[in-house]
Amino acid sequence: MKNYLILLLVFFAFSCKQKKIDLSGNSPVKITDFITVFPLIETQFTTADSTLTKYADSTIIGYKLFTQFIPDSALNKMKVTDEQTIIQPVGRIEKQKEIYLLATFTLHKKTMLATFVLDKKNKFLAAKELLNNNDDDEYSRFVSVNREPTFLISREKLNADKQLQFTRVGWVYNNSGNFMVVVNDSNEDEKKNSVIINPIDTLPHKNKLSGNYIKDKKNFISLRDGKNANSYLFFIHFEKKEGSCTGELKGVMKMKTPTTALYAEGGDPCVIDFTFDGNSITIKEKGSCGNRRGMNCFFDDTFIRKKETKPARKR
Repeated sequence: MKNYLILLLVFFAFSCKQKKIDLSGNSPVKITDFITVFPLIETQFTTADSTLTKYADSTIIGYKLFTQFIPDSALNKMKVTDEQTIIQPVGRIEKQKEIYLLATFTLHKKTMLATFVLDKKNKFLAAKELLNNNDDDEYSRFVSVNREPTFLISREKLNADKQLQFTRVGWVYNNSGNFMVVVNDSNEDEKKNSVIINPIDTLPHKNKLSGNYIKDKKNFISLRDGKNANSYLFFIHFEKKEGSCTGELKGVMKMKTPTTALYAEGGDPCVIDFTFDGNSITIKEKGSCGNRRGMNCFFDDTFIRKKETKPARKR
């Protein structure tokens, strides 16, 4: 009975503490209390422009309170300047180095979803608009957020032939105060899609393993000289499942043995093994590279080294 009373008192004390949080901004609020207003997201999160308000919590955060922890300059860039804007928490994603807060902003029936990045000391790092319901065109728009997290922003529509046209752009926070694009997939510009730009093609390739390893013109690896004999710049491009699943990755691989190498960068969950056998190279995805490729294809394949054509000697 005594233990029951103690638990009951603890419960009421906790409840009273929660009730004291004033989200209007008229009373002091700790940053830790502000963060816990955003429910924890533990699985993949997806929403559409037509259902933005469905996923927002019924809690309303005052503009005055929100700008105590998120600088108003970040909101101004997203054109959130009216203090009458209704701000509602959607969720938070907690990683080893950052916390991501997702919130909606509604004014005059127009709603926007944005994410805000804080470090582990709760210092603001960056912000990005993800989705809004203001676009008046034939496209449906979606955002999907995985646990890495990668923010995949998509738009799609049916053309006159009832074929699906889409553009998908994936964004990640790059630990330097900015969001960067890691996925750019579209079937809307056939001319553009037919051209693959190799960003390291013209770099020196004099080292032993440097060169181009190909399967066909849309599936290849380029290796170029790194800063020393045990380091190589690489660029991988592949298109699988009749072009419906693509992937690209540029980075630096480091030799572990004369025939094996590894791509692994701090803060990047993507890890790839490279194995050399004669004139072939085999890649195997070990980490989570979902932000560099389609959802249902992987960096797993073997490529054959292309013979270089030596220029004819002039007499």
